[in-house]
Amino acid sequence: MPRQNCEDFRQLFVNDTPLMDMRAPVEFVQGAFPTSTNHPLMEDEERKAVGTCYKAHGQDAAIALGHQLINGDIKAARLAQWKAFAEANPNGYLYCFRGGLRSRITQQWLKEAGIDYPMVVGGYKALRRFLIDTIDTVAQQPMTIVGGNTGSGKTIMVNELANGIDLEGAANHRGSSFGRYVTAQRTQIDFENVLAVEMLKKQAQGCTHFVFEDEGRAIGSTSVPLSINAAMGNADVAIVDDPLDVRIDRLIDDYVVRMQRDYIALNGEQQGWELFTEYLERGMFGIRKRLGMKRYEELLVAQQQAIANQKSNGSLTEHDNWLRPLLIEYYDPMYTYQLSKKADRIVFRGNYQEVKSWLADK
Repeated sequence: MPRQNCEDFRQLFVNDTPLMDMRAPVEFVQGAFPTSTNHPLMEDEERKAVGTCYKAHGQDAAIALGHQLINGDIKAARLAQWKAFAEANPNGYLYCFRGGLRSRITQQWLKEAGIDYPMVVGGYKALRRFLIDTIDTVAQQPMTIVGGNTGSGKTIMVNELANGIDLEGAANHRGSSFGRYVTAQRTQIDFENVLAVEMLKKQAQGCTHFVFEDEGRAIGSTSVPLSINAAMGNADVAIVDDPLDVRIDRLIDDYVVRMQRDYIALNGEQQGWELFTEYLERGMFGIRKRLGMKRYEELLVAQQQAIANQKSNGSLTEHDNWLRPLLIEYYDPMYTYQLSKKADRIVFRGNYQEVKSWLADK
């Protein structure tokens, strides 16, 4: 018996159900879902032509043009993609923007090829609305913010906690001048979609109280959803007070060891070193005005010497020469000032393990 079209959006996301997105590539790039794959009914130019025809001559003429554009070998190639997806993902679903004509045509052509494949009722628009509503619902639930100076391991902690929500992970950016990863940051829509799916999974595990890392509104080029940002501004705060040396070790592991390894893995030895060097230099360049040009130039030289030393003999020790003053002179004073505005909301302080243990009981 054929499976029915789906209206249970929660289970789709909680179970990482494979989704076939029938929208045009330009729509998919603007925003999609973590388990979706783009196998469009129409490519961008075809969609544009059909849309123009629809406005000028109505739906029947637009449908006729669509069948004219997508015929013969083109239709066969796209149908082959859809069949391959359906056979590889027998538990999946397809969707278009509203669950309308594109979904029904795809279903019809698949059925003619011997495959009954269900669609998501309401399509992308309904799924997206559901995820936005999920974010707003979580914003109304109890939450605690974990704060602390740069290098306190806050992101590590929220990922270790069963009720932790990793905003930076969802954005694919660490939220500082040195925050980008080797892969591109997510779009705003993709950031929100990944974030909402993570929230749904935590809810399914029984979480009713969430822990977020202390963040500003902006994480790289993305923005924390308004409802979450507002709730974070009123939430209790737990502060990690770890020694400077411990924090520097974490930063070297994160910004130096990990990034150098990832750049080389993705780009090869020579280009990887070049991109890694550029990454650290761009991070320093981004805060040059706040450092003052003289201090910026001094720390940049120290950073370049550390990279050269690391490349020649694998030593990481000289990275302390630019990271330590950067924390003492720039990041720590900035965070101390920001924290002073939240003093009345601080409910717990301790080292990493103490804060983690305290939050685990929430």
